[in-house]
Amino acid sequence: MKILKVTDPEFTNYGRIIEGYEAEKKEIVEALKNSTPIPEGTEYVSEEKALQSLAAADKITNSLFGGSPMQFGWCNGHNTKLNCLEYHRSSEINLGSTDFILLLAKREEIVDFKLDSSKVKAFLCPAGTMIEVYATALHYAPCQASKDAGFQVLVGLPKGTNVGCPDFVRANTEDKLLTATNKWLLAHAESAEAKDGAWVGITGENIDIAADLK
Repeated sequence: MKILKVTDPEFTNYGRIIEGYEAEKKEIVEALKNSTPIPEGTEYVSEEKALQSLAAADKITNSLFGGSPMQFGWCNGHNTKLNCLEYHRSSEINLGSTDFILLLAKREEIVDFKLDSSKVKAFLCPAGTMIEVYATALHYAPCQASKDAGFQVLVGLPKGTNVGCPDFVRANTEDKLLTATNKWLLAHAESAEAKDGAWVGITGENIDIAADLK
């Protein structure tokens, strides 16, 4: 699979690089390195005290979410597969202490709540580069950028996202995709999420970039 970069023009359809805040980015990267693990699999924590308590978190909240409450968590580990795609009603902020790769598609490419995996593109984000992933971009867990290294990535979202799941009568098909607060999920049939009952909405190959890594 061709791996593009977040500096390539194609990325502007999915997100943007956030300029400035060099001191704040450095503070967050150090906290990621010192306070979060890199497990063998993939682990997600919606809110991490070591990140949430940083002065940098307040500054970034005011800039990126206009002062609306944010949660600062992480997604770390080792991964090379697509497995699922999700979207929120909001942007997501990512910043890695390591290089990482995102597998992305567009919500507009969903047809009848299905997405062909051939629509997915891979983007490399260098360590220390902060990006905004737009609400219109489908994404999921990052992938590692090399065979022998994992990833450590900040996940900044509106407070309450991915915390529990609303209990309500599902009135339409999109409601069936909701797996957590502010999280709508499409799973590939081969994924663990599909086996746990998530909506099977990704058709085609379950992309694996392992062979594309150096």
